[in-house]
Amino acid sequence: MKTSDFNFDLPEELLAEHPSEHRDEARLMVLDRKTQTIEHKLFKDVVDYFDEKDLFIFNNTKVFPARLYGNKEKTGAKIEVFLLRELDKETRVWDVLVDPARKIRIGNKLFFTEDESLVAEVIDNTTSRGRTLRFLYDGPYEEFRAKLKELGETPLPKYIKREVEPEDAERYQTIYAKVEGAVAAPTAGLHFSRHLMKRLEIKGIDFAEVTLHVGLGTFNPIEVEDLSKHKMESEEIFIDEKNAEIINKAVEENRRVCAVGTTTMRTLETSVSSNKKISAFHGWTNKFIFPPHDFGVANCMITNFHTPKSTLMMMIAAFAGKDFVMHAYEEAVKEKYKFYSYGDAMLIL
Repeated sequence: MKTSDFNFDLPEELLAEHPSEHRDEARLMVLDRKTQTIEHKLFKDVVDYFDEKDLFIFNNTKVFPARLYGNKEKTGAKIEVFLLRELDKETRVWDVLVDPARKIRIGNKLFFTEDESLVAEVIDNTTSRGRTLRFLYDGPYEEFRAKLKELGETPLPKYIKREVEPEDAERYQTIYAKVEGAVAAPTAGLHFSRHLMKRLEIKGIDFAEVTLHVGLGTFNPIEVEDLSKHKMESEEIFIDEKNAEIINKAVEENRRVCAVGTTTMRTLETSVSSNKKISAFHGWTNKFIFPPHDFGVANCMITNFHTPKSTLMMMIAAFAGKDFVMHAYEEAVKEKYKFYSYGDAMLIL
């Protein structure tokens, strides 16, 4: 499989700048792998495809406001700092991306508040765009984190050119988000409303939760033609005993098991054993799923529409079949479905 096999023309106007007015009223394309047929629905119709005891597995990660703006000492230049990962709680050291990167060197200080209560010092240049910062804040850790949250902005993807709006703080977060740690939303889950969750519950559908803290690596472009040479960035995952049991029981009983999103699917495929059992797990995954791949847990999935040549699109192709997915994407462009984080959804049965 080559990266260029997953290319297609995506008109820029199909990249969603805003979410649909109501979460569960985004459009839904339904792919049936057995019959190789496509249906066009609304997301709230998803309930019609499931029965009592079927299982939905959600990624309960919570996005934190990871984008901050600071001013460089002496010059006062405005610098965007995107928090990626906390490396050390005690010393308040973080991996970050900075923009413009060329202006920031080791030893530079950035000021985030007028009273200079929050300052960061660059202590390492890790990559061309990445840096390691040590935050200097005279107060307890909880107060420091509250300060980051207060100053931070919802980390909308870069393709969204508009300003961040107040509603983004709520809409770029799933309604079941619990465990803070993601710098990007697990977007397939954004379509679930409280009303839809209630309808699924009333129908007798079971729920399980896993956690994968989505990093920006998910969106990194693939820069090699041979897919076997692409390296995914690691992301932290958790599955507890209780949820592992719920998932294993559903698989044993041959029920319909639906992974909500590519991040959920990666978490499951990372922790499944050769006998198709999920174990409680806390660790890191850099699993890259592309065709051919034998999936061990979920037998259906919900996902958004992804950009050309992305790792996410390749996982979908591994699950639904490359030719069927390329045909579905052609159809999506023709029917003007919205793509990417705030876009429409696909259910693959």
